[in-house]
Amino acid sequence: MSTEDRKTPSRRLLLPLLASIVAITPLAVDMYLPAMVQIASDLGATMPQVQISLSVYLAGYALGMLFFGPIADQMGRRRLARIGLGLFAITSFALAFCDDIYLFWLLRALQAFTGAAATVVVPGIIRHIYQKNTAKGMSYVSMIMMVAPLAAPSIGSMIMGLAQWQVIFLVLGGYALMTLAWVQMHLIDIPIYRSEKRGLKLFFESYGVILGEAKARADILSSMLASFAFFCFLTSVPFIYLDYFSVSEQLFGVLFALNVIALMLGNFINTRIVPKVGSRKMLYYGLTLAIISGTTLLVVSAMEMSLYYVVWSIAPLMMSLGIIASNADALILMEFERNSGTATAVIGTLRFGSGALVGPILALVHPENALAFSAMMFTAVMLIVVTQVWHRKKNAHS
Repeated sequence: MSTEDRKTPSRRLLLPLLASIVAITPLAVDMYLPAMVQIASDLGATMPQVQISLSVYLAGYALGMLFFGPIADQMGRRRLARIGLGLFAITSFALAFCDDIYLFWLLRALQAFTGAAATVVVPGIIRHIYQKNTAKGMSYVSMIMMVAPLAAPSIGSMIMGLAQWQVIFLVLGGYALMTLAWVQMHLIDIPIYRSEKRGLKLFFESYGVILGEAKARADILSSMLASFAFFCFLTSVPFIYLDYFSVSEQLFGVLFALNVIALMLGNFINTRIVPKVGSRKMLYYGLTLAIISGTTLLVVSAMEMSLYYVVWSIAPLMMSLGIIASNADALILMEFERNSGTATAVIGTLRFGSGALVGPILALVHPENALAFSAMMFTAVMLIVVTQVWHRKKNAHS
């Protein structure tokens, strides 16, 4: 056992705990998808109105990250995680008794906002534990957390087969309470560096520190663009697989799982290699794979080749996005020991904000095949190349 392992209490227990906290977001997003038709019927709403609740959740989560980031740096991670999980549980239980679509929107926004209070604490704890190997820790947590989007739709479907949609939100509330109990027993706290500023001055100072750091700007942009590319996939994949290629719902589940597994594999590879080569070099490796696979996907889509050429082009691209995002986030966090909560908030807000742009762009384009989303993912990858080249040239001259 290394000295680092001896200093870190219960790491084997702590990493799954941190992943369980982060998993509340994909569980809350994906578990209720199979119930949308029934929710619309029971609430006397249209299907588009229920679908809006997903956008409401993403917006609420982004605002929550923005609000709670500086608070995490002042209050402490363990306390904020307890508050966030407790409030997430309460709003989840309230959603189970909701009978109006507008109240449903409001509660979903509150559920997301309070959930952000819990998840914003995680990267700072990982940074404290892993220090220069932060990317390794981030990849471990991401890899474990990826089980949630794999399992969530199936869990939601199983619940719908046995009970009503309300049970989905009761299960989410119960999950939050179990995670809260785990936090109470095992979550460590980390040093905090309180500012003398209060109120809006605290927020402006905290975000000024992050956004004013020139060294981190390229990595912040890279993280945002990698997330944009991922949301391009997530938003487009139902149309590409189900409508354009007309696959069955069962095959759609298998293909979607394959893409998520590729993302997990990227994070696993990262945990093995990044301690030896460092986060910057590993980001470059991931970016090289993204250029190759992104170009391949664009060519395959332009030539309107068969489904499996598209699938096998997307898989390595998803793997590369996992590597890029983990290392970009780690490089950002390593710059901000005193403001890791605020740095996490910047990452999360830009990540979900960029993801929210995908739907309107696709609606404007009206895609008829796989070319539009392939071009968007390829463009995001090439913009990451531009930001990293700019970062490298700037460092070479400084």
